[in-house]
Amino acid sequence: MRTIDWKKYLYVLIITSLIFFTAIFLANYFNGRKLAEVERIADRIAIDILSSETQFALLSESSCANLKAPVLSEELGLLGERLSYAEAQLGTRHDEVEALKRYYSLLEIKDYLLSKRIAEKCGERPTFIIYLYSNEGDCPDCEKEGYVLTYLRETYPALRVYSFDYHLDLSAVKTLLSIFKIEPRLPAIVLNDKVYYGFKTKEELEALLPKKLRDSAVKAATSTAR
Repeated sequence: MRTIDWKKYLYVLIITSLIFFTAIFLANYFNGRKLAEVERIADRIAIDILSSETQFALLSESSCANLKAPVLSEELGLLGERLSYAEAQLGTRHDEVEALKRYYSLLEIKDYLLSKRIAEKCGERPTFIIYLYSNEGDCPDCEKEGYVLTYLRETYPALRVYSFDYHLDLSAVKTLLSIFKIEPRLPAIVLNDKVYYGFKTKEELEALLPKKLRDSAVKAATSTAR
């Protein structure tokens, strides 16, 4: 009759238990760090938003001579990067991420309205792109379109691009969708008040940009290369 080595099985049980509980501890530890980091991001965004709202008030009272630079592009860019980081850490449906996305979307809408007001005041005709995307798995081309718009934003500094989650539960975004009569055919792009559905390449979108905007980007690139 074969003798059972109980000590061997006891050692295996102890080692397995240690591995199991260590894995749980590490998972909780790193999840806690992720939440703490997102909370710090939320605090910084709250400060940024307060600062930006103050800038809105100041800029609306400024003269056209003081409004040559984009209104709040740097602040929006930083907030966008922090939102992307939070999405990567906790996922797009996390409560903290949803809250950050609402803050960011409201700031984008404010910037859009202020930029239009300043343009009218100063007799300018800026170019706006409003991009509607989805993280619900119903838009396979949305991520690819996002890369195209990032390229356009970097290539044409005067171009203002605003991105909104089509399914975001925020009344201001829903009002925006209603104003432009956006259908649930994503990705959707509003370029100077005209709606385009489906994926658009950078060449297709560049062809829709005003010639003056394209020429100014070429001129800037040429002068930088010298």
